[in-house]
Amino acid sequence: MAPTTLDTVLTRLAADNATGSLRVGKDGTVYLTGGRVSYVECTTTPGVEELLTTSGRISASGVRGIRQAAGPEADGGDLLIEKGVLSRGELEFCVLGATLDASFFLLRPAGTPRSRFKEGDTHWLGTHWYFDVPGLFRECERRSARLERAWPSAELDGEAVVPVGRLNGGHVLLTAPQWELVLAADSTATPLDLARRLGRPAYSTLLAVRELAAAGLLATHAASGPDTADVPAALPKRTPAAQSGDASERTHPPQADAADVNLLIRLRDALEAL
Repeated sequence: MAPTTLDTVLTRLAADNATGSLRVGKDGTVYLTGGRVSYVECTTTPGVEELLTTSGRISASGVRGIRQAAGPEADGGDLLIEKGVLSRGELEFCVLGATLDASFFLLRPAGTPRSRFKEGDTHWLGTHWYFDVPGLFRECERRSARLERAWPSAELDGEAVVPVGRLNGGHVLLTAPQWELVLAADSTATPLDLARRLGRPAYSTLLAVRELAAAGLLATHAASGPDTADVPAALPKRTPAAQSGDASERTHPPQADAADVNLLIRLRDALEAL
C-alpha cells in the first residue's frame, strides 16, 4: 500500500468534517473544526504565545496561567480578550498570521510524514478563524513563488547570515524591520532563529532575508569574508511582488463578510513587505 501524503490526509479529514488534531511527526500539529483548519503549530515558527510574550503584551507566566484557566473545554482566546491582552480583532489577526506562518513550513515539504489524528482534540486558544484545506495549500504555493521571485535560491534559508562588509551602491533605503534584521544578523542566527529572537513571523523574516540578500546586504557567514564581501555573487534580478491571494474563507462569526478576509490578507501582505 502506497504511503499517504499529508495533503491527502487533510483532504480526507476535510471531507469527513472532522474535528480534532493531526499530529505531523515531531514537526507540528494541525487543528481542525468541522473539516476546516482552525489553527496550526509548527516547531520551527513562533506561535501566538511566543509572538505575544516577545512583544511584551503578556508574560510567559501570564500565558501559562491563562492556559491552565482555559482547561480542555474553555476558550483561552476569550480569556485573553477579557483580561485586556488583545482585542478580538487582534486575536483573530494573530491566529491568522501564526496559522499561515506555521502552515508554510509544516505543509510545504514533500514526502509522506507520519501523522496521527486525535478526534475531538482542540487548541487551548479555542477556534477564532477557519481555513479551508485547499486554500491553505494554495497559500503555501503562493508564498513559495513569492520567495522565488525575491531570490530564487534557498542557500540562506538554513544558514547563519551576516551583513556584507561593503555596499555596492552609494546608499540604500531600508524599512525599520529590515534594519532590525541587519543589526540582528550576527553570523550565529539563521533566518528562523532571527524570527524567534525578534518575535516576528518566520515567513516574513525569511522573505526579508532573501530580499536583503538580493540587494547585496546579507550573505552567509562563509561567503562574507574580506575577499567576497564587496561583490555578492551573481544575484538574480527581482521581479515585482506577488499579488495577494485568497487563502481562507472567514465563517466565524457567521455574519462576517468575505471582504474582511481579503482586507486582512492584504494587510498581512503589506506587513510582510515591510
